Amino acid sequence: MQEALLEVKGLKKYFPIKKGIISRVVANVKAVDGVDFTVKRGETLGLVGESGCGKSTTGRAILRLLEPTEGEVYFEGKDVAKVSKQEMRELRREMQIIFQDPYASLNPRMTVGDIIGEAFDIHGLLKGKEREEKVLELLDVVGLRSQHIRRYPHEFSGGQRQRIGIARALAVNPKLVICDEPVSALDVSIQAQVINLMQELQEQFGLTYMFIAHDLSVVKHISDRVAVMYLGKIVELAGKEELYSSPKHPYTQALLSAIPVPDPEYKRERILLEGDVPSPVNPPSGCRFHTRCREAQPICREVVPEFKDIGGGHYCACHMR
Repeated sequence: MQEALLEVKGLKKYFPIKKGIISRVVANVKAVDGVDFTVKRGETLGLVGESGCGKSTTGRAILRLLEPTEGEVYFEGKDVAKVSKQEMRELRREMQIIFQDPYASLNPRMTVGDIIGEAFDIHGLLKGKEREEKVLELLDVVGLRSQHIRRYPHEFSGGQRQRIGIARALAVNPKLVICDEPVSALDVSIQAQVINLMQELQEQFGLTYMFIAHDLSVVKHISDRVAVMYLGKIVELAGKEELYSSPKHPYTQALLSAIPVPDPEYKRERILLEGDVPSPVNPPSGCRFHTRCREAQPICREVVPEFKDIGGGHYCACHMR
């Protein structure tokens, strides 16, 4: 059995809503409200859900790009949420992120060589000729040419920019890479190229991925296990084959019913969710999904369902399962 590289327990991230002259906190946006999961060494854990459910906030809170409100994040047994700034600086070499928007995540005033090489400067790793040779090696690894080292981000396509972002993430030889919707801003044909590149790099460098996305087809292609998130909570987690063939939570079933099938003769029952996603400022009591669930019972409105193993490592938070 693979050991856990990352273990998340009771992670919460609230954003305060302030009003008045003295900026009094009147409420909180409960973006992430108590999530628990592990990421095993060498695997890819997919994290899916509708826009605004807290996926990206979870990823950033793990890396402390956003300070967690509550909870524990263990990376190789060390609680990331409690380490000092200096220790966190050292840990950042082990944990990196690929951002969603390749246009916004690259400094337009820096050349590609400086963008990738900046990691070596920050951590005091390489200088001079060694630094340039390593940058050229990374460019080659992600499928770019040596002459690109002197160019600026605006001279590249979206797919090429994301390759630069991937090279930057790999510069310090991380163990864990959080991929925050890395292909959602790209054309479909380019998405496939970037996903294939990421799988090759995972094998080559022994990387562990946490892959955040809302495209369920992409997640199935790249992930080993998949966690489904709804309104700040994980409602189901299982191996990808188990989850896609036998989803247990009504929300997961609705999401999977929306995946297009490349067969005009095949008819699949489409599960349409009623109503809008409730506000994370004042989420529903009990099960958060009960306001849109066609199987909801009185207990669902009152009691928060336990996120439990229903067999074979298949976790689900539903009173009906």
